[in-house]
Formats: sequence, C-alpha cells, structure tokens
Amino acid sequence: MEIKAAVLYEPNRPLVVETVQLDDPSDGEVLVRMAAAGVCHSDYHVMKGEWSLPLPAVLGHEGAGIVEKVGPGVGRVRPGDHVILNFRANCGRCHHCVVGRPVLCDGIETPRSGLFDGTVRLHRDGNDINHMARTACFAEYTVVPESGAVPVRQDMPLDKACLIGCAVMTGVGAATNTARIQPGANVAVIGCGGVGLNAVQGAALSGADRIIAVDVLDNKLEYARQFGATDLVNAGNGDAVARVTQMTGGGVDYAIEAIGRSSTIQQAYEMCRLGGLAVIVGMAPEHDTIEINALSLPRTERAIVGSYYGSARPWVDLPKLADLYMNGRLMIDELISRSYKLEDINTAYDALGAGEVARSIIEFS
Repeated sequence: MEIKAAVLYEPNRPLVVETVQLDDPSDGEVLVRMAAAGVCHSDYHVMKGEWSLPLPAVLGHEGAGIVEKVGPGVGRVRPGDHVILNFRANCGRCHHCVVGRPVLCDGIETPRSGLFDGTVRLHRDGNDINHMARTACFAEYTVVPESGAVPVRQDMPLDKACLIGCAVMTGVGAATNTARIQPGANVAVIGCGGVGLNAVQGAALSGADRIIAVDVLDNKLEYARQFGATDLVNAGNGDAVARVTQMTGGGVDYAIEAIGRSSTIQQAYEMCRLGGLAVIVGMAPEHDTIEINALSLPRTERAIVGSYYGSARPWVDLPKLADLYMNGRLMIDELISRSYKLEDINTAYDALGAGEVARSIIEFS
C-alpha cells in the first residue's frame, strides 16, 4: 500500500515527507493505522547524527493507533484493537524476557532497524527504507512485531496514549520501577522535558516528600511544578549540586537524570546523599563518557543505575498507565504543548530543539 511517511536520508538534514510503499504484515506482524506519534528527543539524536542508524529510515518510536490487519501466527492482537507501540518489541523466550526484564531482550539477532526476520516493509522506488526501533511511526501506517503492539482499553484517547509509549513509561517507570522510590523520600529530577516531567509525577505517585526539579529553562521548571515538583532550581543561576545539597541537608535519596549528558550525570551522582541512588534515564550521544572518582563509590555507598524505558514490562505497564490516566491519577493532557500534522514535523523538531515545548505530538486523523 502507498502511505505518507517522514524519511530521514542524511543526518542534519530535514525529514522528507513523501509517499512510500508499505508491505503487508508477514508472520507474527501487525499492521497499525497510526492515530498519533510523539515528537521525542531520541529521534532528534538520530537526526543530528549523534546516534547511528542505517539510512534512509522512517523515524518515530512513540505512537498509538488501531490494528488494521494481522499476519499469520498472530494471536494476542486482532483488527480493531487500540494499541500503544512498544519500541522494545521482544522475543518472549530469552533469559531477560523470562525473568521479567523484556526491555533488555537479546533473543532477536537481527538489527533493530528492521523486523524480526531482518527485512523491512518500507520501500521507495525499489529501494529499502529502514524502521527506527522496529516502530517507524512517523507514518500513516506501520508494520510492527506482534509484541510491539500492546492493546489498551478502547476509551483511552489515542492522542494521549501515544505518549505512554515512551515519555510517560520512561519517566514514571524510572521512579516507580527502577528507583522504587520510597514514601517520604527526597528526590531530584534533572531535566524537565517530557521524560523528566514524568519522572517528577512518578516520584509524586510514589509518595516522595520533596521533589526538586532542576533545569536551565524557567518555563520547564514551571511545567515541573504542575506535575508535582515541590522545589525548583534553575541550574543556570549557580551551582545546582551545592544548592540541592544545602536544601536537603546533605543530598537527596534519589536523583533522576533525564537529559543525557555527561555533566548532568555527574551532577546526579553528586546530588545524592551518602547511600543515595542516581538513576540515569537520559540517552546521551553514543560516544559520550563520564568520569567518577573510584574511591567515592565505596566511601559514599552511592549507587548509579541505568533505566531503559522505565524498566518496563510493556504488556503489563502500558495498560496500567492507561488505567491511571483514565482514573485521573496520571497527567498526560498537560504534557502536550502543541499538535502538528505530519507535513509540519520539521517545525515540531525545531520547537523541541529550542526548548519551547514539554511534548508535541503528530496527529494523523
């Protein structure tokens, strides 16, 4: 079938919105008509050449839509299902899947720029086009593995559901699944974009007593206040580590880094009290490194842990987050600063790069 999609041909060049060919789903695959997709910084890393991905490629990994067709062997979803895309589609059989850590699945040997069988479903003029993260949802339709399309309740608005597919799951999960924040704890969240704001509300859902939002933009700090931050620190106005340490009498119990820079990862570690936990959520450029004094690790018993996709169990957690939203316990509407059509996707990324938005979405209807 012919569809419109946003294709990246070269780093540091605009996405090209054009007509491409999409094949029918093969064995174990699902065709999804997209309703909405989130404008996320991870795609921006690829656009800027900070992450490598075989090009040309259709980007987009945060989306929701309606199942149109299923391939042979699909049993868990059916046409008409409303689904959130899971950009960590997993095999269900490897060690990590079996022990309940499916986002770390290593049971599929093919690159994540295509489907499980190593081929692609996107083409133009006889040439293959790659799929970012096996989702490729900056398109009117996409074909994904069955485990990459998670059904949710039919009354969940799909323009909100798309953000559960990355920003909400990643941020809330960093607080609730990875850090397992305890009631009464002090928490710092560094970076108040879409993921950081959800880390703030994840800390609030966990019963944190004090939630300190840290950013260099006052508009983002004000967003953080709406999502449950009790204190705001503009890191552009002095030493943020010193201020947080002073405010808390020695540091926070948990620091969540949601930017992806070596300097802010260092800050997260240093903001922790003795025995505190730094959770690194932000996705840094591929070749960025950090240096930490080796002796400080045993002497302070601070710990550093990574959090990928909020340590999600997507088929459990994505429907649960939809329920929380529908029950009025999770803020998603307030995340959406702007909506765009697919044709305006480059404008959407200009706004993201300028720090003007909490989260934008692409709407297809």
